[in-house]
Amino acid sequence: MLRKMKSHIAYRISHIAKDFFLSLSSATLLILSFPNSNLWILAWFGFVPLFFALRNKSKPKAFLFSYLTGVIFWLGIIYWLIHVTLAGMIVLVLYLAIYFGVFGLLFSLYTLYAIRYTLLVIPALWVLLEYIRSHLFTGFPWALLGYSQYLNLPIIQIADITGAWGVSFLVMMINVTVYSILDSRFSILAQRKRYLIPVLFLIVTLLYGYYKLRFEHRASSIEHRASLKISVVQGNIPQELKWDPGSREQILEKYLNLSLEAAKDRPDLIIWPEAAIPVVLEEEPLFLEKVKNFVKESKKPLLFGAVTTKDNFYYNSALLLSKESKLLNRYDKLHLVPFGEYIPLRKTLWFLETVVPIGDFSPGKEYTVFQVPSRFAVLICFEDLFPELSREFTKRGADLLVNITNDAWFKITSSPYQHLQASVFRAVENRLPLVRAANTGVSGFIEPTGEILSLLQDKTGRNIFITGYDTQNIIISRRSLTFYTQHGDIFVVLCALYVLCSINIKRKTQSAKLKA
Repeated sequence: MLRKMKSHIAYRISHIAKDFFLSLSSATLLILSFPNSNLWILAWFGFVPLFFALRNKSKPKAFLFSYLTGVIFWLGIIYWLIHVTLAGMIVLVLYLAIYFGVFGLLFSLYTLYAIRYTLLVIPALWVLLEYIRSHLFTGFPWALLGYSQYLNLPIIQIADITGAWGVSFLVMMINVTVYSILDSRFSILAQRKRYLIPVLFLIVTLLYGYYKLRFEHRASSIEHRASLKISVVQGNIPQELKWDPGSREQILEKYLNLSLEAAKDRPDLIIWPEAAIPVVLEEEPLFLEKVKNFVKESKKPLLFGAVTTKDNFYYNSALLLSKESKLLNRYDKLHLVPFGEYIPLRKTLWFLETVVPIGDFSPGKEYTVFQVPSRFAVLICFEDLFPELSREFTKRGADLLVNITNDAWFKITSSPYQHLQASVFRAVENRLPLVRAANTGVSGFIEPTGEILSLLQDKTGRNIFITGYDTQNIIISRRSLTFYTQHGDIFVVLCALYVLCSINIKRKTQSAKLKA
């Protein structure tokens, strides 16, 4: 009897260890598909080990193993948040992993039924969970599954129809297909017709992608409206010095000197990063006067980030000076970072002010579109993560998107490159060029196809925590609004409708079986 018990315990332990290894394998494959590794091919089968771990599991176990995968994945993705707050990183990881847990639970329920549900419903469920994560509690649309493909240009071209959600759907569909082929419970010969669906989706996506890559370049040369030469300046100011009163003069001089060098390229516009001027403008007017004097002498329009104030409210702003040093326009950041730039429910969560560095900003109210002479919009910091902002700016006439940001908080990590992924998708979704100016990187230029035209780098090829500037000619083309720009997240709505229909069909099938 004792021997049987020991044998049973050993058997259970070996199975738990195997499932843990499978969960760890999935998390590792998915982490490696994102920056800095950028092994995007791994994302196409990264979930397969987890799917095998979920076979024949009870609902609680399916949730727990998937949740474990999520914890490991998010630790590997947003580990850099530890440089700001350890407690905040742990809480965020535990929260984000819930979406993995819910997905695993739903997957285990659906795989009990015919494969016709799993091939399309599972990807649709994943998209819905990503969408919820991107909007709930102001949203955290970081490291979407589709973002792993930001260097896979033919695949991501469908984003101008479906947004990033379509790429996430396709990657997850291939994961489910690979799993179903490897799973011995399903007969490949019996289900071969059903595998035509993902194959067809993949072929159509690739054909569309190659067509758009070729067409977009041709459209840029034939229908081009203007060529805009832009210089981006990367000051490389360490976060610990950025708001140090004793370093303010030195920081401004650094930006002015770099801009003097950039002005030799005769750009039509010079761009500084988010909060490049390390003061509140209205409280330190001499700093703004120095910037205006530089613009007047160089005769180069300047876009720069700064903290501004009005009626005792503070704003994270972008300001544009004309070549005559006149203030043409100002944009106040619309989507603030919760627990970074403001405290939600401040009266209840007052104690957070003593735990993490939190600003006290107010959100802007206007979708400001600048012009010099081409029309462009500015996305400050992580606003480029939210496609609805870019879409609205584009519909209001922007022909160019500009992202100014400061990722110095996160040191030399993968964070700036993960941030770059979102910018690539915003360019493709709206078929607009996108320019990035980041305090410590990554600064550069992205074409409407998502191709990275140029990134600021030093002689060793480093992009982050280096000082310099880069100048490129950007082609501003007259294009009609993309389907995604006009109609938004219709693809997500279709995913939701398909899931609801599948639930209804499943209920009717079960009811018919019970009656029989």
